[in-house]
Amino acid sequence: MAGDSLFGVHGAALEVRSQRMGLLASNIANASTPGFKARDINFGSALAAVENGGDNAFAKAVQFRVPNQTTMDGNTVELNQEQTAFAENAVQYQTTLSFLNGRISQVTRALKGE
Repeated sequence: MAGDSLFGVHGAALEVRSQRMGLLASNIANASTPGFKARDINFGSALAAVENGGDNAFAKAVQFRVPNQTTMDGNTVELNQEQTAFAENAVQYQTTLSFLNGRISQVTRALKGE
């Protein structure tokens, strides 16, 4: 279980945030693709699934977005929403990464006896 590891929930959170980054980037890249359906995850469900080590944990938490406005070509990407979600996720990813780097530094210092 990830909660028992050296990094606790933060290792699993970093994994989920990384995978979400790719999903959001795909949405942005396909903003003009007819029929493309925007997807995102339920972060809590994905985190719990990754912590429990289930197969395809992330894939099970992926959901299609419900658009605020429908388009004629069937594309459900709302670019402003996707860009905002991407930026927020990037900040959260960086915060988690900074915490983990601090933890690694602590462990390294402890192992060196500093």
